[in-house]
Amino acid sequence: MSKKYYLYQVDAFTTQPFRGNPAGVVLNAEGLTESQMLEIARELNNSETAFVFSSPSPNYDVHVRFFTPAREVPICGHATIATHFVRTLEQNLTSGRVLQKTGAGILPVEILREKDEVRIVMTQGKLELGKPFDDILSRELCAALRLPAEQLRKGWPIQVASTGFGKVMVPIQSEEVLNRMEPDWEALCRLSEKTGCNGYYVFTPNTQNTGHLFRGRMFAPISGVREDPVTGNANGPLGGYLVHHKLAEPEDGFLRFSALQGEAMGRAGTIGVEVRVEKGEPTEIKISGQAVIVFRTELEL
Repeated sequence: MSKKYYLYQVDAFTTQPFRGNPAGVVLNAEGLTESQMLEIARELNNSETAFVFSSPSPNYDVHVRFFTPAREVPICGHATIATHFVRTLEQNLTSGRVLQKTGAGILPVEILREKDEVRIVMTQGKLELGKPFDDILSRELCAALRLPAEQLRKGWPIQVASTGFGKVMVPIQSEEVLNRMEPDWEALCRLSEKTGCNGYYVFTPNTQNTGHLFRGRMFAPISGVREDPVTGNANGPLGGYLVHHKLAEPEDGFLRFSALQGEAMGRAGTIGVEVRVEKGEPTEIKISGQAVIVFRTELEL
């Protein structure tokens, strides 16, 4: 017997359609096999599609699985924002806290709703930092990104930063260079096989008076999507990275900032980052954003 699945295309970290980061959301995923979820994700061809399952446990409220067009991943920031934005509207939820089970553990999500305005706040996992890249690996990375080595920011290490699904932090000098980058995709894939990390977040402090502290681009060709427009799994860890290396100054125990990403793709979006700081180290990282539903459809399988 066939079943109807409710599928949404959602743009996250924006309130404008066709901006921010698109994600697929399947609200009633019970009955789908892993291969079917992968096929749906491949058909939509977003960087991630989220599949929502009800909870059989009192320990969490909802179970969410995330798939790129190529594989399942443990966690995804923008698809989490998209998922709970859709749940809030479709189930008429009010402000509150939800516990979601993911491949990165059980993590809280806050719904902030005032009439029709909805903001989703996602608490990420504990920050983990990898070993800084040595000179040889840094040169290989620059070659793969087609980035002049002198563009790297001195005193800002290149390393994997993770709150559940790590990305390589690549700090550079110039916004102009950032916007015109055209990496060597095959070389980046080879480098991912060596580093064990799928994504490279290239970022620079924002010098324009737009209210955003950083601008960035995130490349992840080995996952099946060359560039991700606005990335929660990059900007959240970036906040922890900045605190750990004393590269940004917290106020009253928190580092709070917004980042702009996706401009080079014509999909600019804004992501909020909040890092709780205790004894000079990050202890909790949250990302936040809004979203907009682009379309809703039914899939019968």
